[in-house]
Amino acid sequence: MKIYNTLKKGKEEFVPLKEGEVNMYVCGPTVYDLFHIGNARTFIVFDTIRRYFEYRGYKVNFVQNFTDIDDKMIARANDENTTVKELGDRYIAEYYKDADGLNIKRATVNPRATLFIDEIISFVKDLIDKEYAYEVDGDVYFSTKKFEEYGKLSGQNLEDLQAGARINVDERKKDPMDFAVWKKQKPGEPAWESPWGLGRPGWHIECSCMADKLLGKTIDIHAGGTDLIFPHHENEIAQSEARNSAPFARYWMHSAFINVNNQKMSKSLNNFFTVREILEKYDADVLRFFMLSAHYRTQLNFSLELLDSAKASVERLYNTIGNLERYLDVAEKEELQDREQAFVDTLNSYRQKYIDKMDDDFNTADAIAVIFDLIRDININVSANSSKELIQLSLNLIRELGAPLGILQKSTKVSLEEEIEKLIEQRQQARKEKNWALADKIRDDLKARGIILEDTPQGVRWFIKK
Repeated sequence: MKIYNTLKKGKEEFVPLKEGEVNMYVCGPTVYDLFHIGNARTFIVFDTIRRYFEYRGYKVNFVQNFTDIDDKMIARANDENTTVKELGDRYIAEYYKDADGLNIKRATVNPRATLFIDEIISFVKDLIDKEYAYEVDGDVYFSTKKFEEYGKLSGQNLEDLQAGARINVDERKKDPMDFAVWKKQKPGEPAWESPWGLGRPGWHIECSCMADKLLGKTIDIHAGGTDLIFPHHENEIAQSEARNSAPFARYWMHSAFINVNNQKMSKSLNNFFTVREILEKYDADVLRFFMLSAHYRTQLNFSLELLDSAKASVERLYNTIGNLERYLDVAEKEELQDREQAFVDTLNSYRQKYIDKMDDDFNTADAIAVIFDLIRDININVSANSSKELIQLSLNLIRELGAPLGILQKSTKVSLEEEIEKLIEQRQQARKEKNWALADKIRDDLKARGIILEDTPQGVRWFIKK
């Protein structure tokens, strides 16, 4: 299995620290609002990568944090006349609601930064003791020039970063590129006791500390959106490796941005969609399919028209699932027939093709193409006249390959029956109203789908034509 490592600027063979186990840390949301489709891409991508590792037999320790103390949270809490904790509690609950709606698996642990204050203070103390950090009037800063490899993730030297970065001007810092690991309390802000007075953690120190505490000094994979490469992940590397004298993460993975109608997503352009808004109109399978239809390192354009196209593609896949489920109900032969063995071999070849694509830096776009090729082959070679064993093998393989992508796991059987019964009711009502044209159209439409209606003294019966 090969992974593109942002740190090395190329693909590398994936070798975990512990055989058969993956320790993975993904930067999670700042919980002050509902998350949007840009966040959703990151969450879906790394949920899929986690699922694929599990599909390949790995045990995955998956940590995704909640940033629950932050400038944005403090400002929002003040605007809403509530506490930062109450705000965090509310939007963590809302995160789970939307993430569950997207079929995102719960993390092994979702740590909250505010529950690791003692560990963060200890971490900062260690940095000061090693002279990588210094205190100025209650604030503690990390000295970037002390860490000789600063800039190795973003691929720039310190002078270039200093010239091009947006940095907060603070004349008390020894160097403009130094960043806060502990912030002195401002009036009205939440704060905790520390050796440097009342204050709160800096953003970057939170993830370093939680990853260290929950997964160890060196982890397999650290991940997030490309916007986190600098300064967040760069700063995490600096403070973690300065303190621990060990590599922080062996593989760094980053998912690309989403544009909306070929423009950068922003509230000012009124092209900002929350996941909740999208899930009111589209199924989770559709949004996941759309997000995974491009490679995770490729910038993705979002529009409702493209989402409609994804919906049509998902419906094609579910049409085949629905057909197979109906074939199982009517097939007469139970066991695999000799003439069917060749197609079983073909089915197994699709599994390997899928694995080959996903093993190449989780190429979900090509993996989806394999599933469509599989669907086409099944549509040609499997019917109601096939054995139940072949039908079941075909259905199982579709679901197997869909599972790491978080799609194609739903049954169509109940919804189809409900749809047919509803159409029969509409036909009966049309006949009562002597609307023979509509009644005949409903019957003919169902017949075209292989569903035959029979009018009997006991009512309307229906069955699938073999």
